[in-house]
Amino acid sequence: MDFSGKTAIVTGAAAGLGRAIAQALHQRGANLALAGLHEDTVTAFARELDPQGQRTLAIGADVSDHRAMHAMVDDTLERFGGLDYAVNNAGITGPHGHDTADYPIEDWNRVIAVDVNGTFYAMKAELAAMRETGHGAIVNLSSANGIVGIPGTSAYTTAKHAVIGLTRTAALEYAKAGIRINAIGPGYAATERMLETPREVLDMFAQTMPMGRLAKPAEIAAFVCFLLSDEASFATGGFFPVDGGYTAQ
Repeated sequence: MDFSGKTAIVTGAAAGLGRAIAQALHQRGANLALAGLHEDTVTAFARELDPQGQRTLAIGADVSDHRAMHAMVDDTLERFGGLDYAVNNAGITGPHGHDTADYPIEDWNRVIAVDVNGTFYAMKAELAAMRETGHGAIVNLSSANGIVGIPGTSAYTTAKHAVIGLTRTAALEYAKAGIRINAIGPGYAATERMLETPREVLDMFAQTMPMGRLAKPAEIAAFVCFLLSDEASFATGGFFPVDGGYTAQ
């Protein structure tokens, strides 16, 4: 999976799975537009990945702003001359532990704005660019929650189900245009933020995984790279759990 000379956008790139995915793409030679809500954080990450700044572009952008997503793609095209891949990873979980009748409206609106609208806005701009060149591949980050219900997380669970529907619809629309679109459903992963969770909670999360452990972020990133690559050239419209067997139970 050599991405030398290719250009990818990663949203939510400065932390968690987005960071691991960006690292994996960079290691495989891709030019990267790294988008994140906090420009200083994503700029620092870009410098860490690429001190000379030859293959990275840091973009401060809120995915819930459609104008920012169009600007993100325009900046990428201006810097690198094209767009081959996109990983729409940015997302928030919102609060846990609220049954639907008690779920705060403001939290619902924010989760939907970031996780659903943000994915749509990013794809809308990315697909327009890819359509011009007649090729491309997109991976959207859903979740294991995208195909199961989890009490107390109505906004996040709804949003991640919606990402799958959006992915499949767009995949059908662009199947003959040379653009592949898939979604993955990560389970619990040992990101930096997750590892700040108390040990007993981490152990509980691990026990819910049939493999008995959390995912390594690099394992998720490698699967994303596979779906973007020509090795997955006949895969589009798919939802692929990468959850240690969680949703098979």
